[in-house]
Amino acid sequence: MPSKKRSSPRSKETEALVCSSSVAPQSDNVAIGKIAKCKIISSPTSSRKRLYGDEPMQKAKWNPKDPAQMKAVKEALHVATVPSNVACRDREQDVIFDFCKECLEKERAGSLYVCGCPGTGKTISLQKVKSKLLTWSKEVGHDIPDAVSINCTSLTDTSKIFSKILEKFERTCNSLSPLQQLQHIFSQRQSSPPKMTLIIVDEMDYLITRDQSVLHDLFMLTTLPFSRCILIGIANAIDLADRFLPKLASLNCKPPVITFHAYNKDQIYEIIQERLKGLVYDVFDSLSLEFCARKVAAASGDMRKVLSVCRRAVELLEAEIRDSCELQEFHTVTFDHMDKALSKAFKPKIVDTILYLPLHQQIILYALVNLFNRSKKNYTTIGELNKTYNETWKSIHRNARTAIGAAEFINMCQGLSDQGLLKLGQSKEEKLRRITLTVDGSDIAHAFKGNRFIQDCKHLAE
Repeated sequence: MPSKKRSSPRSKETEALVCSSSVAPQSDNVAIGKIAKCKIISSPTSSRKRLYGDEPMQKAKWNPKDPAQMKAVKEALHVATVPSNVACRDREQDVIFDFCKECLEKERAGSLYVCGCPGTGKTISLQKVKSKLLTWSKEVGHDIPDAVSINCTSLTDTSKIFSKILEKFERTCNSLSPLQQLQHIFSQRQSSPPKMTLIIVDEMDYLITRDQSVLHDLFMLTTLPFSRCILIGIANAIDLADRFLPKLASLNCKPPVITFHAYNKDQIYEIIQERLKGLVYDVFDSLSLEFCARKVAAASGDMRKVLSVCRRAVELLEAEIRDSCELQEFHTVTFDHMDKALSKAFKPKIVDTILYLPLHQQIILYALVNLFNRSKKNYTTIGELNKTYNETWKSIHRNARTAIGAAEFINMCQGLSDQGLLKLGQSKEEKLRRITLTVDGSDIAHAFKGNRFIQDCKHLAE
């Protein structure tokens, strides 16, 4: 008796998604739901245990000393390199494609609003949808729509967006503004109706004005009686929809909203592997990629940050090879390379300010944090700090050099105050002036790690 064929869980999930996510033009907001996660085979007991099941098949060892191989790796990790497949965004792309396809089939205008944090694949996903839509139109014999992509950061004036759109219609009328010309085109029945037009407006946040008139006029174009445009707006601000959608709803042109959520660690790992699969050699050890995925996912989920960190880790390996005097083999980017790259990427700007301070001002900050840790207070006086500073100086230099005098010490504190690192109060006596920190003590501790004058800073971070 033949066995009954079981349907795969994946096919059921896809079928359910298509049924629940079909979008009609001018419908209510679209809820994409949770992003699909990669299946975790085992639960690690430590951060260094493999997360993704069995080890993949090992590739050949790469040679970082080969300029051609190094160039190929850097290009694969560059944010401007468009991968052949946009991993982990199939659901969002399918919903957007189905929406545009329905508009084309019914020759009806419509609009979508795509939002999400930076680095979540919005722009690249829309590029893939546009390419897929043009290919589909050609295959089924449908009129291929015109396509206009506009990045609002390039506009010198928000109203210039209407001029950009009008260029596709090759019509000009000096007596009317570009917006009025578009409104006229979409309000009149033409003897030969224009082709459908796909308009993708990226960085839509830049169109926000006090009265939001440009945004409203833009979306209103899709509601005119003979409009044949599909408008897709992309913005980082998730709350932008809450600010301008209510008025659009009252004007009967409220677009559905599709949200691109931040990538989680499993998705980041998968996307990096997708970018590197074209290489015939292993560039990173698995531990370094997992560490990067965890760190960036916890901080922001920004894929651009991931690519930047990975490129930085490769450059650290490259510098290590260049500066090494010993004959040794270098094969992959290690955990240590990635750790240094991540520390650099997430280092607060204030750390650089502290690192470039004169030595005496650095020690004043060091002494101030020590004093706060001992006293469990968040303030002190110039007199108390000066005493702690002198003790700190002697412990570091063992009387090899003399500390600065009281007057110069006050000037140093004033300089730190001018740079926004601490705050000085007022008092008739200089030594009684209150001092408080205006930066996080952990940033000071981070800045002093590895400082050749201050060797032991562990207790600063406690």
